[in-house]
Amino acid sequence: MKTKILIVLIILAVMDMVIPVPFTALLLVYVLLERPAWFRNLVRDIYQA
Repeated sequence: MKTKILIVLIILAVMDMVIPVPFTALLLVYVLLERPAWFRNLVRDIYQA
């Protein structure tokens, strides 16, 4: 699970460097406004590990 999270963070960092639109900031705004279930599950999995 930790490896998967690390890979996703690396991909997001590369996308942030390549694409001039701040993709991680847009993702953060989406998560804060919509509070999707997949994010809650991800946080729960991280803190239970």
